[in-house]
Amino acid sequence: MCKFGPMKKKERFEKVIAYFSQAMPFAETELEYTSPYELTVAVILSAQCTDKRVNTITPAFFEKFPDIHSLAASGQEEIFDLIRSCSYPNNKARHLLGMARTVVEQYDGNIPDNLEELQSLPGVGRKTANVILSVAFSRPAMPVDTHVFRVASRIGLTTAAKNPFQAELQLVRHIPAEKVRLAHHWQILHGRYVCTARKPACDQCGLKDACNFYQKKKKP
Repeated sequence: MCKFGPMKKKERFEKVIAYFSQAMPFAETELEYTSPYELTVAVILSAQCTDKRVNTITPAFFEKFPDIHSLAASGQEEIFDLIRSCSYPNNKARHLLGMARTVVEQYDGNIPDNLEELQSLPGVGRKTANVILSVAFSRPAMPVDTHVFRVASRIGLTTAAKNPFQAELQLVRHIPAEKVRLAHHWQILHGRYVCTARKPACDQCGLKDACNFYQKKKKP
Protein backbone atom coordinates (compact mmCIF):
# COMPACT_ATOMS: atom_id res chain seq x y z
CA MET A 1 0.00 0.00 0.00
CA CYS A 2 1.23 3.49 -0.84
CA LYS A 3 2.54 5.16 2.27
CA PHE A 4 0.77 8.41 1.55
CA GLY A 5 -2.51 6.92 0.37
CA PRO A 6 -4.71 8.26 -2.41
CA MET A 7 -4.15 11.95 -3.02
CA LYS A 8 -6.81 14.29 -4.33
CA LYS A 9 -5.87 16.51 -7.24
CA LYS A 10 -6.24 19.72 -5.22
CA GLU A 11 -3.77 18.43 -2.62
CA ARG A 12 -1.35 17.28 -5.33
CA PHE A 13 -1.33 20.70 -6.97
CA GLU A 14 -0.82 22.37 -3.60
CA LYS A 15 2.17 20.14 -2.82
CA VAL A 16 3.74 20.69 -6.24
CA ILE A 17 3.28 24.46 -6.14
CA ALA A 18 4.64 24.65 -2.58
CA TYR A 19 7.70 22.60 -3.51
CA PHE A 20 8.60 24.59 -6.61
CA SER A 21 7.84 27.92 -4.92
CA GLN A 22 10.61 27.11 -2.45
CA ALA A 23 13.01 25.14 -4.68
CA MET A 24 12.74 27.27 -7.83
CA PRO A 25 11.21 30.67 -6.99
CA PHE A 26 12.72 32.56 -9.94
CA ALA A 27 12.34 30.14 -12.86
CA GLU A 28 12.52 31.71 -16.31
CA THR A 29 13.13 30.84 -19.96
CA GLU A 30 16.61 29.75 -21.00
CA LEU A 31 16.22 31.48 -24.36
CA GLU A 32 18.19 34.72 -24.64
CA TYR A 33 16.22 37.74 -25.85
CA THR A 34 15.75 41.46 -25.20
CA SER A 35 12.39 42.21 -26.86
CA PRO A 36 9.14 40.56 -27.99
CA TYR A 37 10.57 40.47 -31.52
CA GLU A 38 13.70 38.62 -30.42
CA LEU A 39 11.71 36.22 -28.27
CA THR A 40 9.35 35.43 -31.16
CA VAL A 41 12.29 34.62 -33.42
CA ALA A 42 13.93 32.49 -30.73
CA VAL A 43 10.77 30.52 -29.96
CA ILE A 44 10.15 29.79 -33.65
CA LEU A 45 13.74 28.56 -33.92
CA SER A 46 13.38 26.44 -30.79
CA ALA A 47 10.81 24.05 -32.28
CA GLN A 48 12.41 20.59 -32.02
CA CYS A 49 15.71 22.30 -31.25
CA THR A 50 17.42 22.94 -27.91
CA ASP A 51 17.49 26.37 -26.32
CA LYS A 52 21.26 26.02 -26.11
CA ARG A 53 21.51 25.64 -29.88
CA VAL A 54 19.13 28.53 -30.47
CA ASN A 55 21.24 30.76 -28.22
CA THR A 56 24.28 30.07 -30.41
CA ILE A 57 22.36 31.12 -33.53
CA THR A 58 20.55 34.26 -32.41
CA PRO A 59 23.49 36.64 -31.72
CA ALA A 60 24.56 36.68 -35.39
CA PHE A 61 20.93 36.63 -36.48
CA PHE A 62 20.02 39.73 -34.47
CA GLU A 63 23.20 41.49 -35.56
CA LYS A 64 22.05 41.00 -39.15
CA PHE A 65 18.35 41.59 -38.43
CA PRO A 66 18.13 43.86 -35.35
CA ASP A 67 14.40 44.51 -35.75
CA ILE A 68 11.26 43.22 -37.41
CA HIS A 69 11.58 45.62 -40.35
CA SER A 70 15.06 44.46 -41.34
CA LEU A 71 13.90 40.84 -41.15
CA ALA A 72 10.81 41.59 -43.25
CA ALA A 73 12.99 43.21 -45.91
CA SER A 74 15.31 40.20 -46.18
CA GLY A 75 15.06 37.02 -48.24
CA GLN A 76 14.53 33.40 -47.29
CA GLU A 77 18.00 32.29 -48.46
CA GLU A 78 19.63 35.03 -46.41
CA ILE A 79 17.76 33.85 -43.32
CA PHE A 80 18.55 30.20 -44.06
CA ASP A 81 22.28 30.90 -44.12
CA LEU A 82 22.12 32.18 -40.54
CA ILE A 83 19.98 29.39 -39.11
CA ARG A 84 21.22 26.37 -41.05
CA SER A 85 22.59 24.70 -37.89
CA CYS A 86 19.14 24.39 -36.29
CA SER A 87 16.54 21.76 -37.10
CA TYR A 88 14.34 22.26 -40.17
CA PRO A 89 16.08 25.45 -41.33
CA ASN A 90 14.17 25.69 -44.61
CA ASN A 91 10.77 25.68 -42.93
CA LYS A 92 11.91 28.02 -40.18
CA ALA A 93 13.43 30.48 -42.66
CA ARG A 94 10.11 30.59 -44.49
CA HIS A 95 8.19 31.01 -41.24
CA LEU A 96 10.47 33.76 -39.94
CA LEU A 97 10.18 35.76 -43.14
CA GLY A 98 6.41 35.28 -43.27
CA MET A 99 6.07 36.18 -39.59
CA ALA A 100 8.07 39.39 -40.01
CA ARG A 101 6.19 40.52 -43.10
CA THR A 102 2.83 39.80 -41.49
CA VAL A 103 3.77 41.77 -38.37
CA VAL A 104 4.95 44.73 -40.46
CA GLU A 105 2.00 44.69 -42.85
CA GLN A 106 -0.82 43.90 -40.44
CA TYR A 107 0.36 44.97 -36.98
CA ASP A 108 2.42 48.11 -37.62
CA GLY A 109 5.66 46.30 -36.81
CA ASN A 110 4.56 45.32 -33.29
CA ILE A 111 4.38 41.71 -32.13
CA PRO A 112 0.70 41.11 -31.21
CA ASP A 113 -0.14 40.58 -27.55
CA ASN A 114 -3.19 38.34 -27.84
CA LEU A 115 -3.57 34.66 -28.64
CA GLU A 116 -5.70 34.92 -31.77
CA GLU A 117 -3.49 37.46 -33.53
CA LEU A 118 -0.29 35.67 -32.55
CA GLN A 119 -1.62 32.43 -34.03
CA SER A 120 -2.23 34.24 -37.32
CA LEU A 121 1.54 34.58 -37.74
CA PRO A 122 3.40 32.00 -39.86
CA GLY A 123 5.26 29.53 -37.65
CA VAL A 124 3.29 30.47 -34.53
CA GLY A 125 0.96 27.80 -33.13
CA ARG A 126 -0.83 27.82 -29.81
CA LYS A 127 2.22 26.72 -27.79
CA THR A 128 4.49 29.37 -29.32
CA ALA A 129 1.80 32.03 -28.90
CA ASN A 130 1.42 31.11 -25.25
CA VAL A 131 5.19 31.32 -24.72
CA ILE A 132 5.20 34.83 -26.17
CA LEU A 133 2.21 35.89 -24.07
CA SER A 134 3.72 34.44 -20.90
CA VAL A 135 7.34 35.48 -21.30
CA ALA A 136 7.20 38.70 -23.32
CA PHE A 137 3.90 40.10 -22.05
CA SER A 138 3.65 38.56 -18.55
CA ARG A 139 0.24 37.02 -19.21
CA PRO A 140 -0.98 33.96 -17.24
CA ALA A 141 -0.59 31.60 -20.20
CA MET A 142 0.42 27.92 -20.01
CA PRO A 143 2.44 26.73 -23.02
CA VAL A 144 2.50 22.93 -23.11
CA ASP A 145 5.56 21.45 -24.78
CA THR A 146 6.80 17.86 -24.56
CA HIS A 147 8.38 18.48 -21.14
CA VAL A 148 5.27 20.03 -19.61
CA PHE A 149 3.03 17.36 -21.12
CA ARG A 150 5.22 14.56 -19.76
CA VAL A 151 5.86 16.02 -16.31
CA ALA A 152 2.24 16.97 -15.68
CA SER A 153 1.06 13.52 -16.69
CA ARG A 154 3.67 11.65 -14.64
CA ILE A 155 3.07 13.64 -11.48
CA GLY A 156 -0.68 13.38 -11.88
CA LEU A 157 -1.46 17.05 -12.45
CA THR A 158 -3.23 16.05 -15.65
CA THR A 159 -5.44 13.01 -16.15
CA ALA A 160 -5.89 11.25 -19.51
CA ALA A 161 -4.97 14.39 -21.48
CA LYS A 162 -4.77 13.29 -25.10
CA ASN A 163 -3.02 16.39 -26.44
CA PRO A 164 -1.29 19.61 -25.27
CA PHE A 165 -4.51 21.62 -25.42
CA GLN A 166 -6.31 19.27 -23.04
CA ALA A 167 -3.31 19.34 -20.71
CA GLU A 168 -3.24 23.16 -20.82
CA LEU A 169 -6.91 23.40 -19.84
CA GLN A 170 -6.45 21.03 -16.91
CA LEU A 171 -3.37 22.86 -15.64
CA VAL A 172 -4.80 26.39 -15.77
CA ARG A 173 -7.97 25.15 -14.07
CA HIS A 174 -6.03 24.18 -10.95
CA ILE A 175 -3.07 26.59 -10.84
CA PRO A 176 -3.70 30.09 -9.41
CA ALA A 177 -3.42 32.73 -12.14
CA GLU A 178 -0.50 34.43 -10.42
CA LYS A 179 1.47 31.16 -10.50
CA VAL A 180 0.71 30.04 -14.06
CA ARG A 181 3.72 31.71 -15.67
CA LEU A 182 6.11 30.25 -13.10
CA ALA A 183 4.45 26.84 -13.27
CA HIS A 184 5.20 26.65 -16.98
CA HIS A 185 8.92 27.15 -16.36
CA TRP A 186 8.92 24.87 -13.34
CA GLN A 187 7.66 21.96 -15.40
CA ILE A 188 9.96 22.62 -18.36
CA LEU A 189 13.08 22.82 -16.21
CA HIS A 190 12.02 19.84 -14.11
CA GLY A 191 11.46 17.85 -17.29
CA ARG A 192 14.79 18.90 -18.75
CA TYR A 193 17.00 18.18 -15.78
CA VAL A 194 15.18 15.79 -13.42
CA CYS A 195 12.08 14.15 -14.87
CA THR A 196 13.72 13.31 -18.18
CA ALA A 197 11.97 11.24 -20.83
CA ARG A 198 14.07 8.07 -20.77
CA LYS A 199 15.59 7.94 -17.29
CA PRO A 200 13.79 10.16 -14.78
CA ALA A 201 16.00 10.87 -11.77
CA CYS A 202 13.33 9.95 -9.23
CA ASP A 203 15.81 9.51 -6.38
CA GLN A 204 16.92 13.14 -6.80
CA CYS A 205 13.39 14.50 -7.06
CA GLY A 206 11.75 16.48 -4.30
CA LEU A 207 8.26 15.59 -5.50
CA LYS A 208 8.28 11.87 -4.71
CA ASP A 209 5.47 12.11 -2.15
CA ALA A 210 3.24 13.94 -4.66
CA CYS A 211 4.12 11.98 -7.80
CA ASN A 212 1.83 9.32 -9.23
CA PHE A 213 4.62 7.87 -11.36
CA TYR A 214 6.98 7.42 -8.41
CA GLN A 215 4.36 5.98 -6.10
CA LYS A 216 3.29 3.42 -8.70
CA LYS A 217 6.92 2.59 -9.46
CA LYS A 218 7.68 1.93 -5.78
CA LYS A 219 4.42 0.18 -4.94
CA PRO A 220 4.97 -3.45 -3.80
